Amino acid sequence: MKILVINCGSSSIKFQLLEMTSEKLLAKGQIERIGMDGSLLKIRGKHEYVIEIKRTIKDHRTGINLILESLTDANYGVIQSLQEIDCVGHRVVHGGEKFKEAVVITGEVLKTISSCITIAPLHNPVNLEGIKICLELFPDMQQVAVFDTAFHQTIPETAYLYGLPYELYIKYGIRRYGFHGISHQYVTHKVAQKMGRKVEDLKIITCHLGNGASIDAVKNGRSIDTSMGFTPLEGLVMGTRSGEIDPAIIPFIMEQEDMTGRQVYRYLNNKSGILGLSGLSSDFRDLESAARVGDRRAQLAIDVFAYQVKKYIGSYVVTMGGVDAIVFTAGLGENSPYMREQICDGLEVIGAKLDLEKNKVQGKNTKISRTDSNVELWTVLTNEELMIARETQRLYEVH
Repeated sequence: MKILVINCGSSSIKFQLLEMTSEKLLAKGQIERIGMDGSLLKIRGKHEYVIEIKRTIKDHRTGINLILESLTDANYGVIQSLQEIDCVGHRVVHGGEKFKEAVVITGEVLKTISSCITIAPLHNPVNLEGIKICLELFPDMQQVAVFDTAFHQTIPETAYLYGLPYELYIKYGIRRYGFHGISHQYVTHKVAQKMGRKVEDLKIITCHLGNGASIDAVKNGRSIDTSMGFTPLEGLVMGTRSGEIDPAIIPFIMEQEDMTGRQVYRYLNNKSGILGLSGLSSDFRDLESAARVGDRRAQLAIDVFAYQVKKYIGSYVVTMGGVDAIVFTAGLGENSPYMREQICDGLEVIGAKLDLEKNKVQGKNTKISRTDSNVELWTVLTNEELMIARETQRLYEVH
């Protein structure tokens, strides 16, 4: 069974084609700079190396068509015909409270995804566009929507409600939703497998650390709290996002800087966070390099981030009544020994002891805690596309 996974961003499309009998990756790639100069497709298919195809990719429809052409290309494609594809799985950022798990796409599902645009205006429109394009291209094929918010639908009211008038929750759905759910779900099950234990018997804290970052408390396989909220702006300080701030700061900035609400929203999303603190970059690799040669603000930004991650970890240990494993994943979590060391410094108080030698790894699924650590520390490579493919296969077999 072959499943195509499509993940549409505002100016990009990530994709994978997998043979699900053995979960073999047949091809993967990404289209970048849709609608901009310098747009291109990167694909690794028949060959081990990545092929770059430079084209004018004016919109997502052009991009998806180019992906399909590439998968069947005689030189680097991996299938003879598009008829070999059995099902398409789509990443959708926001499913609101309606979707607690992945669903087969129907007209009613499309309406509900569309209704969530008001609370996910940056993501759901392009997710929806990608789905509609694929429905036109494969009208008789079952297609599945997998939601970033679904894994967090097990969070209790006490954790997802804000201190606002309750009618705002009833009228507008203002509550904590959480994001990166597909990643948190994947690494939760992966680390349980690596530990040789049932996920239902574990208390796990998953740290998805990249340009966007979130922490999740997973108790007995169920998400019970997460750092991102109504939008991905809440929680940790991130690459360009402020993370949680005093709400009174917003009208203060509006008045002092003569900004509109929309301008402040963009300011908090695009010019704040690590970029704003360091004045240098939103990329932690740049900050680590600068900090090594004495850049104080670069080091300050790193310290602020590590402090906030530790604070969430500590609170989730209390929330779950203990912790068995802490997992680092995504670009920064998987590839920065330095950041993991900064975060783990002080976690001995909860029984988590980092092995500095084992921590000298990048891009591996491996345990990095000391043998005398009561809490296991792991790096796990996330694979959202494989998680989407698994959910798509599950629904395909049911239907």
